[in-house]
Parts: sequence; C-alpha cells; structure tokens
Amino acid sequence: MPGITLLEVPQWQGSGSPGAHRLRRGAAELAGLFPGTARVRVATDGMPTRRRDGVVALDTLVANLRAIRAACADVRSDGRMLLTIGGDCGVDVAPVESALAQHGDRLAVVWFDAHADLNTPASSPSGAFHGMVLRTLLGAGPPELAPVRTLRPEQVVLAGVRALDPDERRFLAEQSIRHVPPSGFADPTALTDEVAATGANAVYLHIDLDVLDPDEFDAVGTPEPGGLTRHQLVDSVRALAARFAIAGVCVCEYESDGSRHPELLTELAGTLRTVLDGRTAETGTPTRRTDERDR
Repeated sequence: MPGITLLEVPQWQGSGSPGAHRLRRGAAELAGLFPGTARVRVATDGMPTRRRDGVVALDTLVANLRAIRAACADVRSDGRMLLTIGGDCGVDVAPVESALAQHGDRLAVVWFDAHADLNTPASSPSGAFHGMVLRTLLGAGPPELAPVRTLRPEQVVLAGVRALDPDERRFLAEQSIRHVPPSGFADPTALTDEVAATGANAVYLHIDLDVLDPDEFDAVGTPEPGGLTRHQLVDSVRALAARFAIAGVCVCEYESDGSRHPELLTELAGTLRTVLDGRTAETGTPTRRTDERDR
C-alpha cells in the first residue's frame, strides 16, 4: 500500500452524552499521537439540529456524512489506508462502507465497544445516532445516513459489548451475530477464531474507547463497568493484525477535558502505529500530504 492517511473527524453531534462537546478536543489529542502521518481534518462544526425522524441532529449528521465521504473518496483514490479518529461513533459510516467497497464479502468488522450500537430510530431511547451506527451499516438505520453498501450480519463480530437494550438483544439473537463478551477475552484466541469463522481475510477495527473498563479509562461519555483491560485491547489488536490484513481502523469517543494525557492512549496509539506500519513495510513510512486540509 502507498501509505496511511489519518482522517480526523471531530464530530460530536451524534453523541447523547452531556459532555459530547469534549469529543472535539479528544479527536485532536488522539490525532496528535500519530506524528508524521498524512492527516486530513474534516470540518464538522455545525450546531446540532432538532430531532427529526427519531434522530437528534439528523440534518447536521447528513451534512457531516457528506463531508466524510468526500474525504474518504479522496484518500482511497490515492490507494491509501484510512485511520479514522473521532469524534463519536457515527464518524465510522463512510470509512466502513469504503473498506467494504474494497474488500466485499471478504471483510469482517470487529466492533470493540461497550455497546452494540444496534438501535434503530424507532427503538433508540435517546435518539442519539452513536447508538444506531452498526445497525445503520447493517441496513436498518436512518435512510438519510444509509451506507452505499451494507454489511451482512455474518461479517460482524462484537468485541467487549456488555450493555444492550432489549431490541438489540432480540436483533442479536435473530441474526446470530458473533459476540465475544469481556469474559471471553480470558481465551486469547477467542476473538481471532470468531473472525476466522466469518471467512474473512481482511478486518476493519472499530474501537470505541468505552470498551475499556472505567477503572482503567473513564474519559468517555457512556462508561460501563466490567470492560476490557488495556492489555486485552492491545493484545487483541496485535493478534488480529498477525492473522488478517487490516482494512482500516477507527478510534473514537474520547471525551477529553484537557486535564490528563492517559498513558493508555499512548500505548494504544503505539500499537496501532506498529500494526499499520507493518501493512506498509514494502513502501516505507508514508509522506505527509501538503494540501489545504492538513494541519
């Protein structure tokens, strides 16, 4: 591959957290942990609009998705891999659909998250889009935010999910979506084996930081007890990269208040740099782009 481009998407309007505005600072801090990487920042600063068709800030999110798609298309046209930094989980619609366009049925999406994000506008208690993202990618979300191509349930592996609404539980059971709960990470091969069972040869990693146990990291809007340890998350990323091609990565939902710079994030970023650099070993370190969107 010619290289990697970091896509910084400081979207916060899809979050239902009272501290959602902190996601903008969080995205900037996370992006700063990848120095020397080609970087594009997508402008997503519009004020959230009212709830419409069951989704808070739908009009704002539609405009943001249009901008994210344009950035993804530009990066992919150069043959580069996307490292997406959010913002809320909603930033990942366009990057996942882009990876799906490239890898098709041979792609698996590993959804590291405390939540399944499988609500619909009708079932969501809050109307916050970050709780509907994966269901949208599976084809049953808000029509105006629908992906160009949808995932099949058998392409998805939930990792570390532990907080599910009733409709999400029913959907998981009906669709037989693969799921490795936090307790399953006691077996170091459980996650990679579940991904292998999908038949995939490439994997997209969605990493919502609330997958971590709040005793280790709580700078998120919706912390849930009983999560992964930092070592379980980092070791899982390494194991997946050792067994499958990495089709893209998203890290999101960091609500920074500027008071600390967690060592955990530095460790995770270092792991991702190693993993992603390994996918481009034949071409060397990507050079920095010099267009008007770089900072």
